[in-house]
Amino acid sequence: MVCLFYGVCLLMYTVLVRSDALTEEEALEILRESAHLRQERMKNIRSSGYPAYTTSCAWLGYSDEILTKLAREALSQGFTKFKVKVGSDIEDDVRRLSVMRREIGWTNMLMVDANQKWDVENAINYMTKLAEFRLKWIEEPTSPDDVFGHLAIKKGLSQHGIGIATGEQCQNRVMFKQFLQSGAMDYCQIDAARIGGVNEILSVILMAKKFGVPVCPHAGGVGLCEYVQHLSIFDYVCVSGSIGNRMIEYVDHLHEHFLHPCVIRNGSYMVPEAPGYSIEMKPESLAAHEYPDGPVWVKLREEGLIKDL
Repeated sequence: MVCLFYGVCLLMYTVLVRSDALTEEEALEILRESAHLRQERMKNIRSSGYPAYTTSCAWLGYSDEILTKLAREALSQGFTKFKVKVGSDIEDDVRRLSVMRREIGWTNMLMVDANQKWDVENAINYMTKLAEFRLKWIEEPTSPDDVFGHLAIKKGLSQHGIGIATGEQCQNRVMFKQFLQSGAMDYCQIDAARIGGVNEILSVILMAKKFGVPVCPHAGGVGLCEYVQHLSIFDYVCVSGSIGNRMIEYVDHLHEHFLHPCVIRNGSYMVPEAPGYSIEMKPESLAAHEYPDGPVWVKLREEGLIKDL
């Protein structure tokens, strides 16, 4: 799997990176400089897995009881990195973050995600109030297209040690180029379904390497965990050579519909063993959800939960 991606990258680099941000020569040199370490890195990643963080513990509206239960379950599964949704109500966010810190302690990692809730000034003010929880990053604090807004928020929060994570809404390498060149992004969150295919993503991974920004893929949607594990493993084996300060999002949701679902052990993604992109769905799942005559849709109509227009 990784060797195939390496080969694709070597073949396609001339089309991907004709840019002032990363020249063809720089891209090729990045790939060549650590080629002799690929087998060793592959051995390492097969042994340890790729670090994951969980978003499943602390959605908006969760009660103290649910937060406690899910945090303890995640800890028992080996997770040491956690993300909390924030931005709708400061008092409720303080409540949920307090419960999470109580349960996971202060040595485990905690991040927050605002899903574009604020403008620049509000983002700085809001996050300053949450700085006491020692947060690694604020994800999507403002409009995903506002490069300079993210940069201003980064500067405003630098005294608190809170980084800026974004990129899941970036649809091409040009947006990532602007975030990376400007320094507005501390953590690069590629999205395998949003951006235009593997080749486009590889160019972003190469640019992130040049600018020293760790790639931490977004995987909060159905099938994204299956997709992005391959991309991060490629990044480690062929580009960055590091899992320090890098992690993949994990949401425990609907993996049972895939022929080769991702495998999580001790809070880490295990290297996929089946060929391909791990995204092929089970025929019975596709048939059950086919619109408009699949059994799932038929049942929803019978129960009066949906109506045909």
